Amino acid sequence: MQSLVLAVLAPAACSDAGPRSYQGYAEGEYVRVAAPFAGTLQVLSVKRGVQVEAGDALFALEQENEAAARREAGERLKNAGAQLANLQKGRRPTEIDAIRAQLAQAEAGLRLSAAQLKRQEQLVAENFISKERLDEARTAYARDTQRVTELKAQLATARLGARPDEIKAAEYSVEATRAALAQAEWRLAQKSVKAPVAGLVQDTFYVTGEWVNANAPVVSLLPPQNIKVRFFVEERKLGTVRAGQRVTLTCDGCAAPVAAEVSFISPQAEFTPPVIYSRQERARLVYLIEARLSLEDAVKLRPGQPVEVRFE
Repeated sequence: MQSLVLAVLAPAACSDAGPRSYQGYAEGEYVRVAAPFAGTLQVLSVKRGVQVEAGDALFALEQENEAAARREAGERLKNAGAQLANLQKGRRPTEIDAIRAQLAQAEAGLRLSAAQLKRQEQLVAENFISKERLDEARTAYARDTQRVTELKAQLATARLGARPDEIKAAEYSVEATRAALAQAEWRLAQKSVKAPVAGLVQDTFYVTGEWVNANAPVVSLLPPQNIKVRFFVEERKLGTVRAGQRVTLTCDGCAAPVAAEVSFISPQAEFTPPVIYSRQERARLVYLIEARLSLEDAVKLRPGQPVEVRFE
């Protein structure tokens, strides 16, 4: 006796006069969740068959190296920030006080030089001393004047920060270290993977303690919106099928018919495989059709489940 197989293309009616139905099956598009880096699987937070929400923890790989890199980047940022703050402010108060004291001494010396210059000018006018003594007094006065000017400039500079170019370079260094910190935080976060979408945990591929290669899926999720129905129609029926067309699905165990819409029509024809038979085999040239369900109806089907599709 010839074994029975799932009929993917099967007109249900016995004649062309009645409504046509096609045998199809549900299929799921799985979301295989992986980490971009390798490591030992330390925590597997889910089991097969459980429902998860978007953002729920799925698994975590060992992350000592990434955590250390994160701490190092954080300390580098603190160091760069401290250097920038140091350049933006003036010298320490005690250093400013020392310059202020030197300025006071220089101003006192300038007053003395001014008084001596005045006396020397009077003595020269009365011919009590030579002009060489007057020149020495004038030189001392000019020297003390320049000294006061110098210390005033040093005091003003001490109250300022570093040069604008130095401050700008320090700001760039802070931004670079901040970017390095963000990168280290991102790498650390990639070792603890969360569910990108809500769905059913279809399978897990590793157990705790196993080594997981980079980009190797650890958990497979099946979101309800990723469940679709696939069936085939013969070439002469293709002209009546269009995207968005409503179809009705029935299945064993379904309490009521389920509505769906045609979402994909294959542009390429294929021949009916030898293992697929129709109740009335009139053509062997068929086209793949896919239909999508609403979220409420998608949860009623399971991948691989046979369904009967009828065009409305």
